Amino acid sequence: MPRPFLSPRNDLVFKLLFGDARNTGPLTDFLKAALDLPPEDLLDIVLVDPHLNGEGIDDKQGVLDVKAKTGTGKMIDIEIQVAEQPQMRERIIFYLSRMITEQVSRGESYQKIERSICILITDYVQIPENDCYHNRYRLHDPRTGSEFSDIMEVNTLELTKLPHNTDGSALWDWLKFLDARQEEELKMLAEKNPQIGKAVARLQELSEDERTRLLAESREKMEWDNAARMQAAREKGLKEGLEKGREEGLEKGREEGRGEGREEGLLSVAHAALKRNLPIEEIMALTGLSREAILSLTH
Repeated sequence: MPRPFLSPRNDLVFKLLFGDARNTGPLTDFLKAALDLPPEDLLDIVLVDPHLNGEGIDDKQGVLDVKAKTGTGKMIDIEIQVAEQPQMRERIIFYLSRMITEQVSRGESYQKIERSICILITDYVQIPENDCYHNRYRLHDPRTGSEFSDIMEVNTLELTKLPHNTDGSALWDWLKFLDARQEEELKMLAEKNPQIGKAVARLQELSEDERTRLLAESREKMEWDNAARMQAAREKGLKEGLEKGREEGLEKGREEGRGEGREEGLLSVAHAALKRNLPIEEIMALTGLSREAILSLTH
């Protein structure tokens, strides 16, 4: 009897699906759907060592989920995150920086540097500022809109924002594949796109392999255990910060003879929570502040 499909969102399963050097067809088709690259860039996708090495022995290291190189030399990192992680934006910038610096050895020309692109796929809201499921970021002047360089690019793909009905794009199909909860969904997507069909067939093979299933389930348990520990620590820290902020606010309010101090204390707590990249909704629930009041602290 066939085993239930493993989730393609599991990072181990994702790596086995898109990091298979024997069959880069699904990866190439996904990149074609997700990135704004000319066709010639995607003619010869090569998977490379996902480890990022520092220059010194004490430098921070990194391991990417899937790392690929295009036929024209562009470097691509694909990351998938099911549970929310702290400092995710900073981590992505670190990965991109490493991908750039490792292209040039001492004494070589900066002209060797090719564009480094990160695709971050999340099963939670990473970009609360808008409702788009695909955001693309490069270095530019927000005032004039002029681009400084496209040498670094970040693409965020948020499964939680994916519309229920198709928007007609191949990217929607691929993200629906990753987000699929039922076997029937996978079969329908496989019929629409031959490369998704290959990914579904590979997913079925992995799901039938007992060792892969045990490893995937172990990875999933570890991820959720880590997420639960971080959530507990986050709630404890927010509770302590909120209590401190309330005490400081009430004390200031008593000193000034009015209630403005409490709001200032809550804003102080919200500001600290933003620095820790906590979700806006969570900060709203714990402080009682409006979204607008919290977002004003980011300016």
